[in-house]
Amino acid sequence: MAGLPMYDLAPVRGAVDAWWAGLARACQREGLEGVPGDLWRTGSREDLWRAPELLLSQTCGYPLLKHFTDHLTLLATPIYGADGCDGPTYRSLIVVAADSPAKDLEDLRGGICAINDWDSQSGMNVLRHTIAPLARDGRFFGAVKVAGKHHLSIAMIGEGEADVAAIDCVTHGLMARHEPSSLAGTRVLTMTDAAPALPYVTGAATPPDDWTRLRAALDRVMADPDLAMVRGDLMIEGFADLSLDDYHVMLEMEAGAAAKGYPTLR
Repeated sequence: MAGLPMYDLAPVRGAVDAWWAGLARACQREGLEGVPGDLWRTGSREDLWRAPELLLSQTCGYPLLKHFTDHLTLLATPIYGADGCDGPTYRSLIVVAADSPAKDLEDLRGGICAINDWDSQSGMNVLRHTIAPLARDGRFFGAVKVAGKHHLSIAMIGEGEADVAAIDCVTHGLMARHEPSSLAGTRVLTMTDAAPALPYVTGAATPPDDWTRLRAALDRVMADPDLAMVRGDLMIEGFADLSLDDYHVMLEMEAGAAAKGYPTLR
């Protein structure tokens, strides 16, 4: 099985498929067998990440550390060219309505916050870390709504159903490049602190020799001139070799918020 669910947005679905086609060819040239021809897009991504037959996927570092270390093995960390990225790190953009009077984070007190999911680094954990110094008695927002996806959080702001959301800067960059109308009625207020970008992973059952072939396949697709346009469309500029220890900054953000009396985003 193979799936790339994290940036599989409708405007770039064709580019994601082309990226996988190139990756699949690279995997085969590295000697991997049973490489799937199509990406998995059915069921929940959690089912994909727990599948013992998983060959390749991309996940969020926060749930990887919290729930999937027994199921997934880190392959590499992508380097993106979006505003807010620096090498293999990325930030979230704190987005508000275009006509919001907010000039800083304090101005958002008591507002409605939209998040993509409770286990998201970019949509929840880093926002909790950012807001923690401002919270009073463990609270800052008037309400928190779960939109389900980053682009739905942005839509809620544009439609007046929420006041603020933290949006993965790569998602925001892809939307700005390929579907700028989807950002209508919103603006970026500020950025959060950085953390390692969303890692490429394989299943924990993948043999070490196959791990080596997969890592070589990632280098191969970065050097493939036929994939230059696809890499540009997806803003992928390379891969870095980070460790799980590098991702622990996300758990430090969680612990830091709790130490400030703000264990739950609210």
